[in-house]
Amino acid sequence: VVMANGRIQQIGTPIDIYNEPVNAFVADFIGESNILDGTMPADRRARFAGQVFDCLDAGFGKDEPVDVVIRPEDVDVVAPEKGQLRGLVTAVTFKGVHYEIIVDVCGFKWMIQSTDYVSEGQTIGLSIDPDAIHVMKKSEFSGMFGDYSSFSDELDKLSDATEEVEEE
Repeated sequence: VVMANGRIQQIGTPIDIYNEPVNAFVADFIGESNILDGTMPADRRARFAGQVFDCLDAGFGKDEPVDVVIRPEDVDVVAPEKGQLRGLVTAVTFKGVHYEIIVDVCGFKWMIQSTDYVSEGQTIGLSIDPDAIHVMKKSEFSGMFGDYSSFSDELDKLSDATEEVEEE
């Protein structure tokens, strides 16, 4: 059970909750996520990051605003010309089992977890399979984490601390 403000948000197994969060709060609570604003132009089609992607979700109104969740481990790093999206690698951290890669796609910070090494400053392609795209109805928690990955608050705090030191 995942609760917020004394109310049940979702009941399910940990795997179900992780793979199919019902809202942005649950998606952020259960693990790191790329949470984007999007729309549903049609069943099994989601528009976000300026592109239309195939997905498995249906039952939304035409062009209904939605939250789109993509887990960092579900984004594949590919050559720029083979990606559905392209972005600039702004940070790479070795985490032991994988690299945590921060990619700027048109001002949106994506977190990607990959066993493939890429260099900071490199342009890469991002490939996202339809089953990796989780679409949720907008809720009271929509926008709570910003129109960027849920880890970004932590990253922003680190950036702010660096800026404060430089200003002194």
